Amino acid sequence: MRFFLLACALYPATLLADYSTHPRAPELLQKLRADYGFTAVELESVKAALRQAESLPQLIEAEQKAKEKTLTWDAYRRIHIHESNLRSGARFLSEYRVWLARAEAEFGVPPTVIAAILGVETKYGAYTGSHRVLDALTTQGFDHPTRSVFFFAELAEFFALCRELGVAPIQVRGSYAGAVGVTQFMPSNYRRLAVDFDNNRARNLWQMPDAIGSIGNYLANAVPARRWQRSVPLVVPAVLDRRPDNDWPLNTRTPTHRVGDFLRVDVR
Repeated sequence: MRFFLLACALYPATLLADYSTHPRAPELLQKLRADYGFTAVELESVKAALRQAESLPQLIEAEQKAKEKTLTWDAYRRIHIHESNLRSGARFLSEYRVWLARAEAEFGVPPTVIAAILGVETKYGAYTGSHRVLDALTTQGFDHPTRSVFFFAELAEFFALCRELGVAPIQVRGSYAGAVGVTQFMPSNYRRLAVDFDNNRARNLWQMPDAIGSIGNYLANAVPARRWQRSVPLVVPAVLDRRPDNDWPLNTRTPTHRVGDFLRVDVR
């Protein structure tokens, strides 16, 4: 018994939770039935998966402390912009130039942009995540203190995605937040924006052709009001004559200032 208690103390971060008995489990099952047309048999499979889910509270901490949320650009760029990643990017541009050219022709997104995204997301497919997505999304969807609404919806999308792909929920691995594939799409974006770019009758975001086409489609169609515009400048150089005020927001999801705002604080 002492050994068992010691083992529990050493490994507190992974717990069999049996999320099928969670107070919100009926809400999930009803959502799958009403919004996604799950049958009684399919709902039993969902309950079986929830019984196998593990609670991983460390994933909530990882989401809250994600580098893209907490680091400045100077610190963040060092993680991704270095010689090894640049060499990998050059190889990627060469190896997949035909697919990249096709994506640019169809969606207007340059090869270098698609390559840069894949380099940041998964180092060109070298790392697509080691966590079971089932565990990540049940933990965050049921237990996240501030973003459970988002992750709960993604959990429902995940079960729908698994049904469409014909895979068992316990088999899919991804990031701490439940993002999957070379592109690191969340399940809702996989279902809505992934494309069968190689025409093999499957949308497989672990394969590069589909990943390339899907990133192009994402940038072109994810948010119609901010869709990718062909040949419009993406980045312009800027010179700061003085440091901006400390209350300027950092790392926001959407732009907070226009060019005139920068000009007024001596940014050229």
